[in-house]
Amino acid sequence: MWREEEDKLKRSLTFKDFKQALTFMNTVGEVAEEMDHHPWWSNVYNKVEIELTTHDAGNTVTEKDLELARRIDEIYDKMMAGN
Repeated sequence: MWREEEDKLKRSLTFKDFKQALTFMNTVGEVAEEMDHHPWWSNVYNKVEIELTTHDAGNTVTEKDLELARRIDEIYDKMMAGN
């Protein structure tokens, strides 16, 4: 689940392997580009760490972050349902 810390929404996700994590990141990347709202994230093997904040709003959590988080959850849930 998402947690709000230091004016950011944060979530850690685990996948079955690197390939699935990369597929997830590519899918989220398309959504982020469509929204023109890009996450900070990192990936090591099957783990993806995500942070969302809105730079234009003084690095605080805004509706844009909440919407992207919702879309990320949808993508993750759909991928995990397929396992």
